[in-house]
Amino acid sequence: MSRFEIPSPEQRAAVDAAIESRHSMRAFLPTPVAREVVEDILRIAARAPSGTNTQPWQVHVLTGAAKQRLSSRIQAVYDDPTELAAHTEEYAYYPREWVSPYIDRRRKIGWDLYGLLGIAKTDKARMHDQHGRNYAFFDAPVGLMFTIDRVMQQGSWLDYGMFIQNIMIAARARGLHTCPQAAFTQFHRLIAEELKLGPEQQLVCGMSLGHADPVAVENGLVTERASVAEFARFLAD
Repeated sequence: MSRFEIPSPEQRAAVDAAIESRHSMRAFLPTPVAREVVEDILRIAARAPSGTNTQPWQVHVLTGAAKQRLSSRIQAVYDDPTELAAHTEEYAYYPREWVSPYIDRRRKIGWDLYGLLGIAKTDKARMHDQHGRNYAFFDAPVGLMFTIDRVMQQGSWLDYGMFIQNIMIAARARGLHTCPQAAFTQFHRLIAEELKLGPEQQLVCGMSLGHADPVAVENGLVTERASVAEFARFLAD
């Protein structure tokens, strides 16, 4: 489609469907995803806008033994309370102090997920294990790690978010699903070692990519969204 062409109703519907059908999956099939497909997704995603075309994204694609090595290293630390205490996030993804309505939404998704999985509020062991599924990329065949050069500032992180969104939408257009994961940020030092990152590189987040398991109950979780009236103001005069 030409950059000046008005999208047809069918084209608009396809874009809308890719956006609306995207939600975070937490169980994937082992079905491989060809490297050519991943490259194509990244090529499309790189059309994301960035201030003065800086394109601050750097992507590390993990499959096979490389993905398993990273998962095993993180899982070993995650399951050892003493080791885990030494690993903290390099940047604050979430607020230091929660307020409504954000804390309410956060709690709801947590309890909705645990409810689907039959995990009681007092079952700390199963909660621990479920969170640990992040580090196996929820069994997805492809794991992505996103890094940014430390010289880049807040605007580049905003640009990065648009790039990551593009990846998720392009994946949906190819029948794939994703799960963006801030859970990896706690283990940034370990990930830097495993990926042999230079000191100028900072971990942004990770992502699982693959074919969602259609029978996994956790994949039935679809989060609610506030209405447009709740978050938008229209000013005309």
